Amino acid sequence: METLLSLNKLNKKYGQIHAVNNLSFDIVKGNIYGILGPNGSGKSTTLGIILNVINKTSGDYTWFNNSISPIEALKKVGAIIERPNFYPDMTATQNLALICKIKGVAKSKINEKLKIVNLFERKDSNFSTFSLGMKQRLAIASALLNDPEILILDEPTNGLDPQGIHEIRQIIKTIATNGTTILLASHLLDEVEKICSHVIVIRNGKKLYSGLVNEMTASKGILELKVDTNQQKLLELLETHTAIDKVSTNNNTYVATLNKDVSAAEINQYLFNKGVILSQLIKRKPSLEQQFLDLTNNN
Repeated sequence: METLLSLNKLNKKYGQIHAVNNLSFDIVKGNIYGILGPNGSGKSTTLGIILNVINKTSGDYTWFNNSISPIEALKKVGAIIERPNFYPDMTATQNLALICKIKGVAKSKINEKLKIVNLFERKDSNFSTFSLGMKQRLAIASALLNDPEILILDEPTNGLDPQGIHEIRQIIKTIATNGTTILLASHLLDEVEKICSHVIVIRNGKKLYSGLVNEMTASKGILELKVDTNQQKLLELLETHTAIDKVSTNNNTYVATLNKDVSAAEINQYLFNKGVILSQLIKRKPSLEQQFLDLTNNN
């Protein structure tokens, strides 16, 4: 598959602050990528660099394998990295017409893009009458006017109510279905897990993980165990079992992270044979949230 964007040991320093730290990853055509990290992790700075609004300190990035000039490359990119900024007393159509003039694209695309973001019925309404979610959707429409090969979104659902969040997520999925590659930055685990096919996890500017969302959550699983007696013996047996990587406690529940494929029945039999009778045993697939917490706590 075609590589649209490639980062190679990218760095950005603000004095003593290393906002982007030796960051490398590729964005391949046809996928939805999420840059996931807590606030202040370097997500927005990274997007600013690749969009040529922030100067890098060192390292490099290339668009479309350097097949075209950086200026021409950015003409194939749509982006929203700040709050929507439109003229309040102009209609949705008028605002987009102005952007078409600035970008040098045909105004005939306006209605098509408004339909994609479910704003066609409000095309003649002033921007000042729009809710926050509608303003964000209009911003997405503006970013689509040049039919970009890749759409970049920085915290696209930030500040929205649940209905607004759902609408934006559905629109992003629709855009991706139509062939546009998506790169979004978010601190919301739920957002990345529900929208993205790939995830890049960063903290303090450093990459902790890059790959498929499904692979990140496809470890051997976790066990949740409870016992009425012999708690100390249970802990000792779990910590010495070869299929168990680590054990933690949550209230009265023991949580064991597996490093090998083993069934709940096998663990139950093993403990029973050692004289420990469980009152609860559940095997679960770890959530993206758990994996994210494990990554950020251990790095």
